[in-house]
Amino acid sequence: MKKPRTAIVHDWLVTYGGAERVLEAILEQFPDANLFSLYDFLEPDQRNFIRNKPVITSFLQKFPLAKTRYRDYLPLMPLAIEQFDLSEYDLVISSSHAAAKGVITGPAQLHICMCYSPARYAWDLTHQYLKEAGLNRSLKGWLAKYILHRFRLWDRSSSVGVDEYIAISHYISRRIKKVYGRDSTVIYPPVDSDTFQLCVDKDDYYMTSSRMVPYKKMDLIVRAFSLMPNRRLVVIGDGPDYAKVRSVAGDNIQLLGYQPGDVLKQYMRRAKAFVFAAEEDFGIAPIEAQACGTPVIAFGKGGILETVINGETGVFFDRQDEQEIIRAVSYFERNSDRFDPETIRRNALRFSKDRFHEEFRDFVDNAIRKHIQNRDSGIGDSQNLKSQEQNLVDSAEEILAG
Repeated sequence: MKKPRTAIVHDWLVTYGGAERVLEAILEQFPDANLFSLYDFLEPDQRNFIRNKPVITSFLQKFPLAKTRYRDYLPLMPLAIEQFDLSEYDLVISSSHAAAKGVITGPAQLHICMCYSPARYAWDLTHQYLKEAGLNRSLKGWLAKYILHRFRLWDRSSSVGVDEYIAISHYISRRIKKVYGRDSTVIYPPVDSDTFQLCVDKDDYYMTSSRMVPYKKMDLIVRAFSLMPNRRLVVIGDGPDYAKVRSVAGDNIQLLGYQPGDVLKQYMRRAKAFVFAAEEDFGIAPIEAQACGTPVIAFGKGGILETVINGETGVFFDRQDEQEIIRAVSYFERNSDRFDPETIRRNALRFSKDRFHEEFRDFVDNAIRKHIQNRDSGIGDSQNLKSQEQNLVDSAEEILAG
C-alpha cells in the first residue's frame, strides 16, 4: 500500500515546552511526516524530540533578530503560514496556539488541528497582556491594539479551513467554541509519568517551576512566600521576568534559574507541595508533580480544574493575590495528612502517554473515515480525489496497525 502523505505544521520551534511534548507524541505516530514551522531555532542537542527531522521554515526565519524577537513578527505570521505549499499531502495536522492552523488546504485534504488554545493574547486575555506589556495606552499601544484586531479577523476567518479540532482540555474546547464557533474533541496532552517517580518521603520546602513570563505569575508566588519567611520556596525556571522575580525574593526563596530535567525531577519529587498560580490551558507541570506524589497548590481556574482534585490531590485558591496563596498554604499545612502520595500519583496516571497515543490514533482514524463519507465528488478531478482518499484509507490502516 502507498504510504500516506502527511504534513505536520507547528507554530515555532525555539524550545521544548508543553506544545512541543505533544508534537513529539504526534511525530511518534507519524514518523514519516514532513515537518513545517514558522521558525526553527533549536540547537543541535535539542532536536531529539523531533526525531532530528529537517524542518521546512517560513521566510520569517531569516528576518533580523528573529531568533530572540520572533513574537514581534506576529503581523506577518498569517502571510508566512499561508505560503507553505501543502497541496501534495493527504493529511495535514496543525499543532497550533498561534498561526499554524491557518495553513491552506483543499477539499480533498483532511486538516486536523491540535489546538492548545486560540491565541490568548489576541482574544479573551488581550487586555491583560496589553496591560502587563505597558501597551494599554500611548501611540505604541494603539498600534498594538490595531495589529491584534487585524490578527483576530484573520484568525477567525482561517478557522474554517480546519476540518476537525482537538482541544487539550474542556476549558480550551469552550474557548474554541466561543472564538471560532466550532465543536472540538478533548484529548488531554501526554505526560511522561514514568520518568516522574513516586516519592513518599518529602522534605520541608515548597517548589514552583515555569518559564518566567507574565501570565505564569511567578513573581506573585515569590512575593507571597516572601511574606512567609518561615517557609522555604525553591524556584526553577528562567525567562524575561527573571529579574523581576529576583527583585521581590526574600531570604527564604532559592532561585535556581534554568535546570536540566533530572534536577527538576529531584526537587519535584521531594517537595512538600508544588505551587502554581497561572490560569493555564492545561498545565503539564502540576501533573508531573502529582506523578511524583507531590500535592499541588494552584489557582483554581482554567485547565487545572480538570487535572487536580481539590482536597485530595491539591488545594485551590480563588484569586491571584498574595493573601490567597498564603491562605491556601496554611490550609494545606493544617490538612497535610489528607494528601496521600500514592493517591496523588494515581490521579496523574490518567494523563499517560499510552492513553494519548490510543485516543489520538482512534480520533485520526475516525476523522479519516468521516472525511471520506462526506466527500463531495463534484469538486475537482474525480480520479485525483479518489487517489487522495485511498491514501487516507491507507493512513487509517497504518495508524491502527501501528
